[in-house]
Amino acid sequence: MILAEASLELVPQQIAGHPAVVKNARRRGRKPTETLLDVSLHYHAMKRLSKREKRGRPDIVHVTLLELLSSPLNLEGKLRIYVHTLNDYVLFIDPATRIPRNYNRFVGLMEQLFIEGQIPPQADKPLITVKPATLSSLLKMLGFDNVILLSEWGELRNPTVICSESLKHNAPIVIGAFPHGDFEEETKALARSVYAIYPKPLETWVVASRIMHACEELLSILPK
Repeated sequence: MILAEASLELVPQQIAGHPAVVKNARRRGRKPTETLLDVSLHYHAMKRLSKREKRGRPDIVHVTLLELLSSPLNLEGKLRIYVHTLNDYVLFIDPATRIPRNYNRFVGLMEQLFIEGQIPPQADKPLITVKPATLSSLLKMLGFDNVILLSEWGELRNPTVICSESLKHNAPIVIGAFPHGDFEEETKALARSVYAIYPKPLETWVVASRIMHACEELLSILPK
């Protein structure tokens, strides 16, 4: 499963001098560009940014990773999770990783990750690594040709059907991890199918949870 175009990034240099950014960074004893961009803290500063409607929501990744990494599907070794960010970085996550439940601790962890490049720093076998990569280059790296894209504008399909197609065609399931807007055209071009599981927009973690549960049933991980 790939969380794509995720709203997860450090404060860009473009707004590093904004009073709201400086105030938050000073309070935490950090440089502005070493703090995570968060719309709840940097709303006024973010008005200067392009694609601002898709940025500054690290909580989406936080909640979704909590859901996925603690699932039976992951505990049984049947799930691999990658996070592709809107500005083309990819988080490679070891299935044994335990994400902090506390949001502030998660923020600190992500800041350390983007600064150091891996968690824990200097570890021979890191739990999380971040590298610059497009979604297309990630797929090539993993040996996939295309993906199943989940979008509110896709054809309605049952989650079990989606999971079955993913297994049959060896195609990762891609879920958007941004708050508003649509996937970039480059992302859409990679899709073999575009599906929705409900006729109205759903939060990222809800979609991920429904797909995950369907895959658990399909793989007989959960009792009948």
